[in-house]
Amino acid sequence: MSEQDQPRPPLSRRRALRGLAAAAVIAVGAGGSLRFLWPRAQGTNVTIGGPFRLKSPDGGVVDSAQLTGRPYGVFFGFTHCPEVCPTTLSDLAQAFAAIPDLPADFRVYFISVDPERDTPDVLKEYTSNFDPRIIGLWASPEELPQIAREFAVYYEKVPTSDGDYTMNHTAVVFLMDRNNRFRAAINYNESLDSYVKKIRDLIADE
Repeated sequence: MSEQDQPRPPLSRRRALRGLAAAAVIAVGAGGSLRFLWPRAQGTNVTIGGPFRLKSPDGGVVDSAQLTGRPYGVFFGFTHCPEVCPTTLSDLAQAFAAIPDLPADFRVYFISVDPERDTPDVLKEYTSNFDPRIIGLWASPEELPQIAREFAVYYEKVPTSDGDYTMNHTAVVFLMDRNNRFRAAINYNESLDSYVKKIRDLIADE
């Protein structure tokens, strides 16, 4: 059974996972297992993030160099994900609604780890189900490994019994400051209050 077939963890386990958020970023793997990919970046030599220039749904590109001066978020996922991705994007939309003073130009970029199926048009339709401030970005199969390395993101294609496939991937929102530096991570199934606090802290950070 893949991670996408797993029900949400019980409340006690979700609380435990939230407690681990300061120590490691969690990737949800096959069978619902947790993979700890890197320690908290603050106070270590770990660097999260890097330059990217990816195709956007409107036919243009989003260049990270042009994002300098405003904070933003990055989340890696895929549109066929039945739980982790829609839950995270829905939680982001709720957090945006709970922050009346959220800057008009704040964005979270949803980068697909499934470029074969997630064309820019597919990404545009998918993200429209959540919030206009969530923007799908398409990385080609050649570009994806590099940007995944920059963000220390794990992803893996997993064949399914019906001859199709699913994707295991890192389940975290990376919050980047106005200087394109990693500031905080929001792990899967954190509370709405946690989403709101971390985004508020990000936009307040000069």
